[in-house]
Amino acid sequence: MSSLVAVTGAEGFIGSHLTEMLVNAGHKVRAMVQYNSFGSNGWLETLKPETLEHIEIVMGDIRDAGSTFRFMQDAEVVYHLAALIAIPYSYQAPRSYLETNAGGTLNVLEAARSLGTPRIIHTSTSEVYGTARSVPIHESHPLQGQSPYSASKIAADKMAESYYLSFELPVVTLRPFNTYGPRQSARAVIPTTISQIAAGKKEITLGALTPTRDFNFATDTAAAFVAVGTAPLEMVNGKTLNAGSGTEISVGDMVNLVAKVMNREVAVLEDIARLRPDASEVMRLVCDSSELQSLTSWKPLVSLEQGLRETAEWFMNPQNLARYKTDQYNV
Repeated sequence: MSSLVAVTGAEGFIGSHLTEMLVNAGHKVRAMVQYNSFGSNGWLETLKPETLEHIEIVMGDIRDAGSTFRFMQDAEVVYHLAALIAIPYSYQAPRSYLETNAGGTLNVLEAARSLGTPRIIHTSTSEVYGTARSVPIHESHPLQGQSPYSASKIAADKMAESYYLSFELPVVTLRPFNTYGPRQSARAVIPTTISQIAAGKKEITLGALTPTRDFNFATDTAAAFVAVGTAPLEMVNGKTLNAGSGTEISVGDMVNLVAKVMNREVAVLEDIARLRPDASEVMRLVCDSSELQSLTSWKPLVSLEQGLRETAEWFMNPQNLARYKTDQYNV
C-alpha cells in the first residue's frame, strides 16, 4: 500500500513538479493549495488527468494553525514548500513574509509535534546565505538576511532547527539554489528572459546582469526533495542540506545562452524597477552539494543548456505563453 505524503505549496512552481514526481513514484499525495475564491488550483491544473486522480487537493492557508493541522493528519512525510518568495515584494510587505514563511513554518512544526508526523521536509533557500563570502557555499556558510524575504526564511530555518534540538522532531531542511524550468513565474530572471524572447521582443528588460547564480532545473530540485524524503531517516535527520549544480554563471551570460538556445539575437535593457537596493543584492551564489550527494542517491542530472532548451520549448507553446504577461513586470 502506497504511503500518504503531503505537500504544502503544491500549486506553485516547484510544488507542482514535486507533486507530479511523487505521484509518478507511486505515492498518494495530499496537496495544500492556498484558499482563493476563484477555485484555482494553480499549476496543478496543468497536470495530466491520470496524475490528478492520485492527488487529494485541499484548500487551506499555512498561516492558519487549524487548517495546517487538519491537512497534515495521517501523512507519513510532509514536504513544506508553502511560502511567499518574490524578493522585490518583500521590501513592500515584509510583515506578510514573516507571517507566512516563519509563522507558517511554526504551524507545520507544531502540527507535526502534536500528530507525531514521522518526517518533515522544510524548504529553505540559497538566499539565506546572502552574497558568498567563500565558494562553493557549504552549509556552514554564515547566514545573512540581505532582504526581508531572506530574513523570514532564516527565521523559518532556525525554527525548524530548534524543534529538532528541543523536541527531537524529525525534520530535514533542504536548501535549493536557484531553480528554473516550466511553470516558473516570470518575475524570475530565466522565465522573464525566455518569455520576452518567445513573445518576439528584440529588446528585453532585466535587472542587474553581473550577479552570478547556480541555476538548477526543476526536476533536479524536485528529485532532491524526494531524496531527502525517502532516505533512511537516521542519515538525514536534523540536517540542513544544499541542493545545487555547483556551476556558476552570471545573469548576463545566462541571457546570452538563452538567446543561443532560442536562436535569437536580442539587446538587453536595464530596468531600474527590477534592481534591488545595492546592499540587498546577492552578488554571488554557487553551491556545494557534496553532503546531500554523500547521504543520498541524489545528483544533478540536467545541464544548464539542456534545461534552458526544455524550458524554452515549453514557453514557445502558445498555450503556455498565453499564461504570461510579457509586457508587464510584476514584483
